[in-house]
Amino acid sequence: MPKLNFEVPHPLSVEDAKSKLQRFVEALQSRFQGQISELEQTWEGNDLVFGFKTFGIKIAGTIGVQEGKLLVDVELPFSAMMFKGKIESEIRGQLEKQMA
Repeated sequence: MPKLNFEVPHPLSVEDAKSKLQRFVEALQSRFQGQISELEQTWEGNDLVFGFKTFGIKIAGTIGVQEGKLLVDVELPFSAMMFKGKIESEIRGQLEKQMA
């Protein structure tokens, strides 16, 4: 399965960043109301494991919280590859907003 990997810098401590990420999936759902379903979000140490379905496509990944940056790793089904840029842009934008 193709992957999408990128970093998002932030000025927060690990704990503050984790606290702000608690609302990550809720923020996605609010922004794309009616387009996202089957939301999942759990913590494994400093990694937020998330998943959701949009337009019948399952998107899943992790956001690793480190001092000064978030490490984003998303698995994309082949059917979503043509939307890779848009998916990255939306996730990146939402994370930047959450970390501000």
